[in-house]
Amino acid sequence: MDVLSEVLKAVKLDGALFFNAEFSAPWCINSSQSINLTPYLSPGAGHLIIYHFLTEGRAYAKLPDGRRQELTAGDIVIFPHGDSHWLGNGSPIKPVDALRAFGKHLKEGLKPVRFGGGGELTRFVCGFLACEPRLSNVFLAGLPRMLIVHVAKEASGQWLEHSIRFSVNEVSGSYAGSSLVLAKLSEVLFVETLRRYIDALPPGQTGWLAGARDPLISQALALLHKEPAHSWTISNLARRVGLSRTRFAARFRHFLGESPMAYLAQWRLRLGAEILQSTEDSVAQVAAAVGYGSEAAFNRAFKRGFACPPAQFRRRRNAPLVQRPQVSRRHG
Repeated sequence: MDVLSEVLKAVKLDGALFFNAEFSAPWCINSSQSINLTPYLSPGAGHLIIYHFLTEGRAYAKLPDGRRQELTAGDIVIFPHGDSHWLGNGSPIKPVDALRAFGKHLKEGLKPVRFGGGGELTRFVCGFLACEPRLSNVFLAGLPRMLIVHVAKEASGQWLEHSIRFSVNEVSGSYAGSSLVLAKLSEVLFVETLRRYIDALPPGQTGWLAGARDPLISQALALLHKEPAHSWTISNLARRVGLSRTRFAARFRHFLGESPMAYLAQWRLRLGAEILQSTEDSVAQVAAAVGYGSEAAFNRAFKRGFACPPAQFRRRRNAPLVQRPQVSRRHG
């Protein structure tokens, strides 16, 4: 089973390409934190992941407190945590605020935007992915602030690159379904990048992403995410992946830093919080959907994790989000 697919189903990624650039050296832009772009790109989104895909030429990317990282055609640079950043090419110049300079173009779709000093050309498209922050934090927490992957070095990446080039060039026309095609390509591009990053992790790496690569732990994680309401125990999980109870528990803790049951309890509460915010299901229905034997048990666990009962949490659905609830390992 594919644990990454199971998690992404729950996260419900919503992507789009939103900016088509043709910049000539020298140029430098400062892109603000993604939270500042949310009202323009995806109002109401919990978290935005911003990325830039170079289709031609070269550039550099830089975090405010980091070093320049060189980019070439076929590279995608992703900012998983929404950090502000610089992009540029050529001699250092004062960066232009991207939102102020190009915010008006966001309403024009992917009409090419030209900017710069008239030198070497760099072409790139920018995209975003909106996601639910509590659920997506499962995999985002293990990603660096800036992630660069050359997606065009394999056949699948080359197909993706050509598809994006074609779709961006055609979007100014009137062919039906262009927005949907671009949205799906945006999501596929992110998943392909994430997959490449996981495959390239060093052998001794731990954490959720490394666990997702491990053949046995990934099976267990996929089971937990596919059927969170199932009456899982360490014993039946170990049996499903073909390990002894002791070896499975130790291996799971090695990668995730906690027991399978503690991990499941965390996921159930995060999933419950998302359902409370996105549906009108009763608290009893939510409790059953995430694996609690009674509404009372869910209420107790939820209150420990979020410092308020589920009904009150729902009323506060527009309040700032808690990044990670502290959940007791006991659950109903």
